[in-house]
This record gives sequence, structure tokens and C-alpha cells, in this order.
Amino acid sequence: MKEWVSKKILNIADVKRKCYSLKIRNRKVVFTNGCFDIIHKGHLDYLFKARNLGDFLVVGLNSDASVKKLKGESRPIKDEQTRALLLASLSFVDAVVIFESETPLELIKNISPNILVKGGDYKIEDIVGYDFVKKNNGLTTTIPFVEGHSSTALIEKIKN
Repeated sequence: MKEWVSKKILNIADVKRKCYSLKIRNRKVVFTNGCFDIIHKGHLDYLFKARNLGDFLVVGLNSDASVKKLKGESRPIKDEQTRALLLASLSFVDAVVIFESETPLELIKNISPNILVKGGDYKIEDIVGYDFVKKNNGLTTTIPFVEGHSSTALIEKIKN
């Protein structure tokens, strides 16, 4: 594994320092989060577009335990370290942080992104962290899904 890939997987303290450093130089930090269990075309499109909203994309990655709570006992398909390495290997992902809680709110509060992004199935006001980002003069936005691409649908197709 290339060293630059593993260097993109950060803990909360390191990503907080990095984001602070970027923001004092007027760089825009973009944050998104998810399980990213089986990376597909929809994820790639979404992450690429998210990165293009600013200068530095941080992906909050649900830990294995939080994926199980959200998706059920049969998930995740891939362990958190594998998922983190896959995300970190993408040129348009600048940092990956694994978080244990069911929501990324504490992570969002730690890095205070300029831009918070989620998929098009969310109402902006319902996105975890919306109030915090708005209070700190940030922007919350959504990116439309690529039709026909979802991890759940892919898993069902494999099962059948």
C-alpha cells in the first residue's frame, strides 16, 4: 500500500488540526460522511462533486459497529480499515476519519467545515450538523444521486 494513502486516514485530533490550518489560510473544508460499504459509481460521482465544492474533502466513515446499528447485523460487507483505505486511495478524497457514534455530529463540531454535504435524499434542514454549520456561517448542500446505484441494491443483486 502506498504510504500517501495510509497518511490520509487520520484520527479526530489530526484532522481537526489540519482543517484549522487550512481554514486560517482561507481554504474551504468540505465534509461528508457515510458507510461507503461497497464503493460504486454513485459514490465516486458524489465524492468527486463534493470535493469540487471546496479545497479539502474530509470523509467521515462509520465504524463497523455504527454500520451494524444503522444497517443491520449483515453489514458492513467490508471492514472499516478496508473501506478507509479504498476511500483514501481516491485522489479527490483528502482525509478519512473513522467515527464510532451513530451520527457524525461530534466530528462535525471538531472540524467545523465550511461546507457540509449529503446525498440528494436528504432535506437540508434534516442533515446532521446543519444547525452547527449554519451557526458558524457555513453552507449545507446536497448532491443528487446517480440513478440505479446504491449499495443496498447491489447487495440484493448479488444475493439473487
